[in-house]
Amino acid sequence: MAEMADLSVSLSLLLLIVVFSEVARRTALYLFQNRNWIIYVLELISTFQLCACTHELKLLAEVRGLDPQLALTLTYLISVVHGLSFHGAICNPTGTLEQLWRGALTRGCALTRISCQLIAAEAARRVMPHAWALALSDLHAQHSATGFKCASSPVNAPLLQAAAVELSCTFVMHTAVSKVEKVDDKYRVPAIAAVITILVYAGGHLTGAVFNPALAFSVQFPCPGNSFAEYSFVYWIGPVLGMTGSLLLFDKVIPAISGKRTNPKQLNSNGLKL
Repeated sequence: MAEMADLSVSLSLLLLIVVFSEVARRTALYLFQNRNWIIYVLELISTFQLCACTHELKLLAEVRGLDPQLALTLTYLISVVHGLSFHGAICNPTGTLEQLWRGALTRGCALTRISCQLIAAEAARRVMPHAWALALSDLHAQHSATGFKCASSPVNAPLLQAAAVELSCTFVMHTAVSKVEKVDDKYRVPAIAAVITILVYAGGHLTGAVFNPALAFSVQFPCPGNSFAEYSFVYWIGPVLGMTGSLLLFDKVIPAISGKRTNPKQLNSNGLKL
């Protein structure tokens, strides 16, 4: 019964985060729809939604010990919700760098987006403890009693192996997104959510399978067990190399071998067209 009560409270909190973020996005779009900087506001709101929801899901999985199948189901569902609600926000520095590579973003725009993503990630990390401090469930009360601290490092493998996991997950993710660009949104988003869920299943026990530097900065970096430099190597360098490998292979190497030329794809890392 306690587990069901904790799950119900956490699901309610996830719903509240999504609804709050959607209201904020729609309000911003209504008030500032003709302003060039509105996309940065959407980037802030959407990245906050992503990070805040992930904080709660991580708490359920690691502290409450959520059933793995249920955890993966929630991962899939929340990924679909994120993909359908982000309104063109990228929410991932590697996705932003990909768009910079393809010429879809200027350097200034890419730098500003990444800054917004990191600011929102830090905001989520600071806001969630205030929600947990309300002790709306036994899970939140237990986490509050420990000072909202992680029990251990999320890196459960040697650093090179952990970085390789994040690199591989990012490579697969960016490749999958680029391959479904012509698929309708109502099919594309669930497909990308399925890829995310599979990657979390495959690499989650080793690194958490985050493959998003901003999300990792919010969720993984505060945990003890490794230094900032070590976390940066795994969760920042790994994904950047994975994204770069995907772009080089499918935009340069394969077209050069086949004699075909690729056209720039203006997609964000959620699989939605910009």
